[in-house]
Order: sequence, then C-alpha cells, then structure tokens
Amino acid sequence: MRERWVGAVRSDRFVVLVSLAAVAALAWIYLAWLAADMAGGSSPMDMVRIRSWPPSEFVFVFLMWTVMMVGMMIPSALPMVLVYAGIVRKAKRQGSAVAPTFVFVGGYLFAWTLFSAVATIAQWSLDQAALLSPMMVASSPAIGAALLVVAGVYQLTPFKDACLAHCRSPAHFLAEKWRKGLGGAFRLGIQHGFYCLGCCWALMLLLFVGGVMNLLWIAAIAFFVLLEKTMPGGRRASILSGGALIAAGLLLLWRI
Repeated sequence: MRERWVGAVRSDRFVVLVSLAAVAALAWIYLAWLAADMAGGSSPMDMVRIRSWPPSEFVFVFLMWTVMMVGMMIPSALPMVLVYAGIVRKAKRQGSAVAPTFVFVGGYLFAWTLFSAVATIAQWSLDQAALLSPMMVASSPAIGAALLVVAGVYQLTPFKDACLAHCRSPAHFLAEKWRKGLGGAFRLGIQHGFYCLGCCWALMLLLFVGGVMNLLWIAAIAFFVLLEKTMPGGRRASILSGGALIAAGLLLLWRI
C-alpha cells in the first residue's frame, strides 16, 4: 500500500513537471524558429517594421510576446505550481474537492498574457516613433540607458522585495491567499502572476535593450529570474544586479 501511494505521488509530480516542461519547450522552439526566420528576412515581423501595423500584425506581435512570456516564466513558477499540486493531491486523498492544477496555472499565464498586451503596445509605440531597430532594440542610446537605470533602481525598491518574498514562499502565499472553487483557483493564479509581474516587469524592459528576439538575451533574463526566485541568495542577486544595471545605464548615458 505504501509503495503504491509513493508511486502515485511521484507519478503526479512527474505529470505536472512533464506537462509544464513540454509547454515551455514548445514556446522556446517557436521562439527559436521565429528568430531564425527573422535572421533570414522572411518573418512576418518584417511587415511590422514598416511602422504600419494592420490588426493582423498587432495580433501576431501580441502572440509572440505571449509565447515568450510562457517560455520565460513557467520555469520560475514551478515551485509554486508543485506546492499547489501537492495540495490538490492531499485534498483528493481526504475526499475533498480542490480545483485542478491547470486552473491555477491558467490564471498565472493569464496575468502574463495581460502583460504581453502592454508590451505589444509599448513595442508599437516605439515603432511608430521610429525608435526601434530592425532587431527590435531601442535605437536611441538615451532610451537604452534610461531602461537600464529604471530596471536597476526598481531592483532595489521595497516593492520589488515584497513581491519577491511572495514568489519565494509558495506555501506561505497559498496559505495566506487561498480561494475555493474553480474561479478561486483561477484568481489565485492571477494573483500569483501579478506578484511575479511585480518582481519582473522592469527586467522585461531590458528586452528592448538587448533585443526582443535575441534568444541568448531572453534566456539570460529568464535564467536570472529563476535564480532570484529559487536560490538562497536571490535577494542579494537582486541588489547586486540593481547596482550593475544602474552603473551600465549611467555609463551608456555618459558615452552618448
């Protein structure tokens, strides 16, 4: 009996891990294909860069951002998702009903979908002002410097620290914010997504510094977000990175 129970637990965690890993992998595969297509000059993004965005192109860019956020943020959300899945498993053993894990994950990704809409508007605004290069980098050094400084300063703020604390303490977050039912689980996922946004929105601005479709740059930011949320020295990394970003922004501004 004990062996069957342990096997069920491991199987449940395995299903969650494999499912999320598959979704993240598909997102990265799509991004890699899109980046390669852009390098060859045959991407639909070429049409965006003429600074005339029909609705279809706006939707395309929105989907690009959405897929990018899925690929970047799912790995750092794994600890929270696994704790939620553990609660679902325990409730099932006790005969209680708790919303499935995918509902919680759906709420989390919905929050990042909203961010993707804002990022799409930001990209459109830069493009309309002719401030975006063909590789989707802010073409003005002053804007690049400002984005670096803003991201660096935000890394040092108490609000960043508070949001990061929620993301780094899955059990505490779920115990404090728990909601019942399908709608409750979805709202709980959205709430976690908003805390995650509170941690990471300024770092996402750096995509306009290193290139929105620069895969190495995207991977570097995603890896840093993962370290911030999961490593023991995550808060220290935030402080050090904040100082480094401010210094880089001021240096770039001085060289203009």
